[in-house]
Amino acid sequence: MNTIKTLLLIAVFTIGFTTVNAQSKMAHINTEELVSSMPETKALQAKLEKLGKTYDDEMKTKEVELKAKFERYNKEFESQTEATNAERTKEVQLEAQKIEQFKKEAMRDLQKQEQEGLKPILEKAMKAVEDIAAAQGFDYVLNANTLIIKNGKDLLIDVKTKLGIQ
Repeated sequence: MNTIKTLLLIAVFTIGFTTVNAQSKMAHINTEELVSSMPETKALQAKLEKLGKTYDDEMKTKEVELKAKFERYNKEFESQTEATNAERTKEVQLEAQKIEQFKKEAMRDLQKQEQEGLKPILEKAMKAVEDIAAAQGFDYVLNANTLIIKNGKDLLIDVKTKLGIQ
């Protein structure tokens, strides 16, 4: 009878310890806040703003030139032949299409530059999160933006410290 009680007691403790060990440690971090606070992100934003302004200035210049040409052709409309006016209309339409194409290409280039620039930043941030989580013994790290209740450990300050961000 004593051996059965002893075996039962050992089984209860073993199951209890297994349950305690099976529980995983979880933490959370606001990845958007982390990435936006990184100096690399701020440098990328400045680069993209500068490039965007360059594209914008170039577009405005092209639009002003087209508008001036259109107004000149409009003033000369009555004094030109029908063939000349038709040719000029095609020319203005073609230039307008080129400006629209330039706008699309500029937007694509800005998006591409952003994606290419963010990739190493995101990799660096995720590496830092992984390192801190491993060092502190966390099995799971959730994005804080999707959590309703955030009672777990917030790794943001620790990761920022590791990355040298104030």
